[in-house]
Amino acid sequence: MAPSQEPLFRAEHAGQRRLRCSESQLSRHDAPVENVEYRWRGALTDAEMVDLVLAHGGRARAGWWDQVRPHALGWVTARRADGLLVGFVNVAWDGGDHAVLLDTKVRGEYQHRGIATQVVRVAVTNSRDAGCEWLHVDFEARLEPFYFDACGFRPTSAGVIYLPGPQC
Repeated sequence: MAPSQEPLFRAEHAGQRRLRCSESQLSRHDAPVENVEYRWRGALTDAEMVDLVLAHGGRARAGWWDQVRPHALGWVTARRADGLLVGFVNVAWDGGDHAVLLDTKVRGEYQHRGIATQVVRVAVTNSRDAGCEWLHVDFEARLEPFYFDACGFRPTSAGVIYLPGPQC
């Protein structure tokens, strides 16, 4: 198998996969973080999600993860060796061909070091392994270099409606 085709994962437990990043897998703009472990469908509590969202600079709501988790195809956790959650992404799906990347988050002091790129890569691989043909993502314009350049998404025409806003 050519080096670029080597598997990124080593099976651990049923429903979980483990990935350790190497410097060669990161984009040239990212400084690697040592001892970060990436898991597909890794253990994750609602309290940890609230803490990560707050550390990321977002608005946290207790109970959110417990409500969302049963509807996910999967999610990726990134943890330091001491177990601290430093990164996350959720993958929702339609039960068939389409999956959606949601809530990519990295703790503030760990941003721009390759963690988000790796959680997305793990999500891409596992969405493909689940039989999905398309992985969708939407994001603010300032994140285009991350999603297009670092993660390999491509631009497409799409639409969105802000549901709490005025009716059309």
